[in-house]
Amino acid sequence: MIQAGTVETRKRADQRSVVIAGAGIPGLTLALALARANGPAVSVTVYDPGLGAGAARHAGRAYAVAAGGRRMFERLGIWDIASRSAQPIHDMVVSDSRLSDPVRPVFLTFAQDAEAGAPFAHMVEAEPLVAALLEAAAAAGVVLEPVGIVEAVPDGARIRLSLSDGRSRDASLLVAADGARSRLREAAKIGWVGWSYPQMGLVATIGHERAHEGRAYEHFLPSGPFAILPLVDGGTLGHRSSIVWTERAADVPALTGGGPEETLAEIERRFGLNLGRLALERGPSAHPLAFGLARSFRGERLALLGDAAHVIHPIAGQGLNLGLAGAAALAEAMTDALRLGLDPGSPDVLKRYERARRFDTLAMGAVTDGLNRLFSNDLLPLRLARDLGLGLVDRLPGLKRLFIGEAAAARGTQPRLLRGEAL
Repeated sequence: MIQAGTVETRKRADQRSVVIAGAGIPGLTLALALARANGPAVSVTVYDPGLGAGAARHAGRAYAVAAGGRRMFERLGIWDIASRSAQPIHDMVVSDSRLSDPVRPVFLTFAQDAEAGAPFAHMVEAEPLVAALLEAAAAAGVVLEPVGIVEAVPDGARIRLSLSDGRSRDASLLVAADGARSRLREAAKIGWVGWSYPQMGLVATIGHERAHEGRAYEHFLPSGPFAILPLVDGGTLGHRSSIVWTERAADVPALTGGGPEETLAEIERRFGLNLGRLALERGPSAHPLAFGLARSFRGERLALLGDAAHVIHPIAGQGLNLGLAGAAALAEAMTDALRLGLDPGSPDVLKRYERARRFDTLAMGAVTDGLNRLFSNDLLPLRLARDLGLGLVDRLPGLKRLFIGEAAAARGTQPRLLRGEAL
């Protein structure tokens, strides 16, 4: 009788156990949301070999967090900490020109919605954000383990996991948040549709003499967009910005291989002179660019999250926001099931998650792919058409509000956390 009771207790515990593979921002956000909403009704464990390095492995990265993500972080109680390194983006200027053009005409400007009373996005540095997520998750009861998952085998009402340190365990649901090359997605034989771009993304932190005043710039150049995104003040020259520089992959070695001074000279050609003297504070680091979408966001006892489910071009800065929206939708579907006494890893829960996110993800991927193909060229007919289109958007307030809503993730039916509501 004692053994039977122990087995039954273990089975009930397995049905309330969620394992997340990957301690990136989407995975940690999901873990914190589940723990905060459900307390002891669910056990949450995050496995990632990189947890041994803590938040330091995210140093130098910064992300544009849309208003929906900010509202979610506020609801989860970490925005007060994360916002200390968050720079509001008050407006954005869009231009389209060749690198050799002496003047870069402005075709489109965005300003924050005065009625909303808040910026449509913040530039948030990853290291303090991850540190806040780690601290809050641990305080909420999330178990953080610096080991990997080497095998996951669904077995009826549970999924059996083998860990890199030789241990094994069971869970109701495994969330694969282990990146674009997710081994867990591949092991589950979930297909992937995508392609590589003939471009690389270069990311760097730039110091400059003059204040950016919360303004972001997007320069569309024939080789790809060059974005200047404001960061909180600091650095050697008093003010800082992050650049996301898209360049033809074949040209990257020549542009970055000549040493810091030559690299800074290339950045200055694209950055312009309106913020004064420049200094290279960090980087640049180069990353291949691609589009990819999982054929399904779910498998048996498995959910895909973040880059494991989708990868898009950085032209609109929406990659992380898609991951946060996925975390909010999955946390909502699982929490609603748990409160009804249902299995959080059941097919119905995972179908609800996929329905909530697949269309928006596909739409955003198509938009970013189309924008990159439209603007990353020097064909005169396309240049004339897109510049006319940008000017038209700038003169139509209703259409401009629609674009701002997209940037702020304020359109459509959003998960409760993105609306700033409790689960």
